[in-house]
Amino acid sequence: KKRSPSPVRRDDLDTAPTPAPTGPSTDDTTVHITDENDFALLLPGRDGELISDAESDGVAFCTPASGDATCQRRMSDGFISAAHVERSGDSKWIQITGCLDVSKSHLDDSDSGGQFDVRFPNGAKCTFGGYGASFIEIVEPAANRFCLRCCSSENDQENCNSRQDTAGCPTAIPGTYSFPDLGVSC
Repeated sequence: KKRSPSPVRRDDLDTAPTPAPTGPSTDDTTVHITDENDFALLLPGRDGELISDAESDGVAFCTPASGDATCQRRMSDGFISAAHVERSGDSKWIQITGCLDVSKSHLDDSDSGGQFDVRFPNGAKCTFGGYGASFIEIVEPAANRFCLRCCSSENDQENCNSRQDTAGCPTAIPGTYSFPDLGVSC
């Protein structure tokens, strides 16, 4: 059986508590992970807006097959080229990692990316842990990559460290970014 990835553990890792969430929770800023075909990511709401510029006003986009009736926006077919869901054995987190086809979106393909988390945008939450529980999402259009990890509790800087955002998906959220059976790697 394949072992679940663990967060990077370093002595210099900043594990100070995540500040409290901002603003009231809304469906517009709620992400979820059900499986590889049913999940939501926070993304810019405006064409060509950089991820880093949308951190304060990003909105939830669901996959085309999502069964979430509250989702107001859908990703384009083919935008997610491959994805993989993993859960920790102790039920502390769930994550989805994978590759994007930015040409099938409104994102800027030269954008190096940015992070969304429990603090930004206002009211952001993941259904796995609920409002206030830690989560981290990084979208890297230039690398055709995304990752989202939702934790079950507040201030979980061991499993959902929001201070590794500049390190990119493979470091912040170790997981699957190569799908040889699909001919996809990111």
